[in-house]
Amino acid sequence: MRTVSRTDRASRLIKAPASQVYRAFIDPAALVRWLPPEGMTGEMLAFDARPGGGYRMALHHEDAEHATPGKTSEHSDVVETRFVSLNPGRGIVQSAVFDSEDPAFAGTMRMTWTFEPAEGGTRVAITCEDVPQGIRKQDHLQGLKSSLANLAAFVGG
Repeated sequence: MRTVSRTDRASRLIKAPASQVYRAFIDPAALVRWLPPEGMTGEMLAFDARPGGGYRMALHHEDAEHATPGKTSEHSDVVETRFVSLNPGRGIVQSAVFDSEDPAFAGTMRMTWTFEPAEGGTRVAITCEDVPQGIRKQDHLQGLKSSLANLAAFVGG
């Protein structure tokens, strides 16, 4: 029995040029600082910024009493991300697989980041396709918005 695919979206105006936003995605030290949503910290385990390359990142819950358990362990989520395409200053397509024994987190989620010039900066949009059913929609949308806010603060806008 196939489950219904889910797509989640978020966007934000970032007060920085698209080239600067793009660099925040392909620099491992930058990515680990802004990508983890509020309440989490990141640990970069591997990074290769080229099409077909990718990264492996551990996201650790700062609060041991967080509402939902981690996908990989009680307090952590480990994600293996592959760069499907890198289009400097325009966008990035990634596929992500969570390291989890729980079938609710199985499968590959496709994440398409687009960077569109806009008055005052760059409109950064994220579309996540085939979101694993174990990720609650409300939590995911909150996490996406948090990461976008972190990105805005990181690049100065």
